[in-house]
Amino acid sequence: MGRAGGRRRRPRPAGLRGRGVRPGLGDSTYLVPAVTGLVLGVAVAWVGAVRRWPTVSVAAATIVGYLLVGGAVAFPSTTVGGVVPTLTTLRELSLGAVTVWKDGLTNVPPLASFPDLRLLPFLVMLLGGVVTATVAWRARYAAWAVVTATATLVAATLFGTVEAAFPLAQGLVIAVVGLLWAAWRTTEERMSARAEVSGAAIEASRRLRWYRLRTGVLLLVLAGVVSAALVPVLAPAQRSALREVVVPPLDLHKYVSPLVGFRSYVKDEADTELFTVDGLPEQARVRLATLDSYDGVVYDVSTGEPGSGVYSRAGERIASSASGTPATIDVTIGDYDGVWVPDVGDLTGVTYSGPRDEDLAGSTYYNAETGTTLATAGLVPGDSYRMEVLVPDVPSEEEAAAAGVEQRELPEATDVPDSVGGKGAQFMGSATDLAQRVTNIRDALVAGGILSHGLENQQPSRPGHFAQRIDTLLAEDEMIGDDEQFAVAFALMAQQAGIPARVVMGFVPDEEWEPGTPYVATGRDVRAWAEVPYAGYGWVPVDVVPDEDNKVQPEPESAQVPKPPVLDDPEPPEEPEPQEAGTTDAEDDEDPAQSDPFDWARAALFTAAIGIPLLLLVAPFALLAGYKARRSARRRTAARAEDRFSGGWSEVLDTATDLGQPVAQGATRSEGAAAITGAFSRVPEGSVGQLATSADRNVFGGAVVDPAEAEGYWTDVAAVVGGMRASVSARRRWRARFSLRSLPSWGLAERFRRLRPAGRRNRTPGADDEESR
Repeated sequence: MGRAGGRRRRPRPAGLRGRGVRPGLGDSTYLVPAVTGLVLGVAVAWVGAVRRWPTVSVAAATIVGYLLVGGAVAFPSTTVGGVVPTLTTLRELSLGAVTVWKDGLTNVPPLASFPDLRLLPFLVMLLGGVVTATVAWRARYAAWAVVTATATLVAATLFGTVEAAFPLAQGLVIAVVGLLWAAWRTTEERMSARAEVSGAAIEASRRLRWYRLRTGVLLLVLAGVVSAALVPVLAPAQRSALREVVVPPLDLHKYVSPLVGFRSYVKDEADTELFTVDGLPEQARVRLATLDSYDGVVYDVSTGEPGSGVYSRAGERIASSASGTPATIDVTIGDYDGVWVPDVGDLTGVTYSGPRDEDLAGSTYYNAETGTTLATAGLVPGDSYRMEVLVPDVPSEEEAAAAGVEQRELPEATDVPDSVGGKGAQFMGSATDLAQRVTNIRDALVAGGILSHGLENQQPSRPGHFAQRIDTLLAEDEMIGDDEQFAVAFALMAQQAGIPARVVMGFVPDEEWEPGTPYVATGRDVRAWAEVPYAGYGWVPVDVVPDEDNKVQPEPESAQVPKPPVLDDPEPPEEPEPQEAGTTDAEDDEDPAQSDPFDWARAALFTAAIGIPLLLLVAPFALLAGYKARRSARRRTAARAEDRFSGGWSEVLDTATDLGQPVAQGATRSEGAAAITGAFSRVPEGSVGQLATSADRNVFGGAVVDPAEAEGYWTDVAAVVGGMRASVSARRRWRARFSLRSLPSWGLAERFRRLRPAGRRNRTPGADDEESR
């Protein structure tokens, strides 16, 4: 139809289909944060390996390194000298660790256009480096490091674009290097475990290593050449990227405000049947869009700004906290086309029908704050849909005035004409009550305005609502315009007076429509009105349409024509007189608590900035303590009484291991008791030996074990464990609570082998080892 606000095809950004990671990020500048993150991660892993840090300590060091270095990489402007982080830096890094993943997928590549997204390659390589290096140096089976390195590459690929950058080369490099390294580490471990000290054996081992290395390289290179020749033929290159399946945030800048095309409905489509609404409640209005942001050029929809709400994907069911009368309306599109979906009241669900139902359902967004529905696929003639809505009750003027205007946040209007403030003050007069100000401004515009759409039989009237047009409307002796100009003028004057107000464009049935029958909307029914919030009622429509009886009077030659009733400019306000105790003033209605409410959003951001790092630090300790408590309880309450004795002895061994005095692998219970008694001074002599003897007798004796005796055994175990802990310093006791040494199933908890592949590490004796003996 060529009308502003009509359907527009969404262009595909030129940079969206790039080649791999580098085009996704833009240029080689991504190498700096990526390499920095990798070096930092490997350094943390190396220090943790040398110092034999537990997992929680490595995780804490990683977080600290991220907070200290990340600011210089991603947010240098917030740091001191581009290096030292500030509180702002820490806040940005804390929030960025959560939001950078979404931003990296929903922003149109190349990501180099967004400097803060340099945090993404830094964070990916930091995590990949610390995990891969830790596994390589400390895991029982170091070859698992190939898996973590591959996972890092996959993560970088998923955040790239659909066309790969040298995919065959990337795959061959990771495969050849990874398999060679894994095979070399496995061979070294086997040879070191069987190493002999003779010179001949050492020389033979050296020759065997080089032979296997040369053979492995040759085989892998041959396999790579064959793959390079066959893979493109057998399996054409296909690649998936997360950005292809993640729906980006709605960009409202792509869609023109429907109010721009207001005059075209009246002039060009007055008798055109735009759409049909079946089930429209009496006195209900059809909304096209709610407009709450003015920039001196256009009144437009907004999202994410104060009070404007956000647009979220809408489906067949929409949760709503609104109140009103439930209704079901069916809409069939006639000659209307555009992205703005006609709706009624507050939406609680929408279902499309017809050949385009899937396209429309997948592209529909709804803003619960403004009640605006948007379908990016665009409505076209023939589309139809059903809406479940709540139609709010509209109060009378007396009820609204009694309730009072409610303060709401709205985007601040900019580039407002100077005449708006002066004329608004003139219209309001001496009224101080906000509801009375609303009435005065509306009545002055209605009584003093002249309705004209610029048609042939009407007064000349320019379309539009830009600043110069509104200034002309209010500055002239006869205010000539239509709903578009008067609704905008009212909203701007109300906001200047401290009254929240916004503009709505939609359709209102005329007096000939009979409730209960289908309503056919034509261009003649288009309306623009304002909305003001009242306590207990929400946003209430305010019609600012001049009386049709208002006409421009020709000015006689001998007399001065009376002008429309307009209040005189108010005199400067006098100084308020001191109030006596117990008296009230209407202006005192503006409670400081309401004019300056507590900023919950800022408080939430501050809480997240502080709470997320603390949670990351505390959670591993809490999980480990909970696991050990559960392990002890399971041992003590085992189904078989024999297992309770075995579990009690395992508890003693694990406590000794966590306290830094593990019992040698393969030692009998008697030998272990002797070692523990000698290592801990506060353990009563003979008590550990009695536990060992009792455990041997009840586990291997073959007699029926008395459960009561098992319970008494655990009482003795608790006494021995308490003596062991009392024998060491408080610092060692706290470290033992969170030690991983007694968890042999965790590769990271095993004794570090000095960064060399020789020999296998002894496992700390635990429940499984003891029960198997």
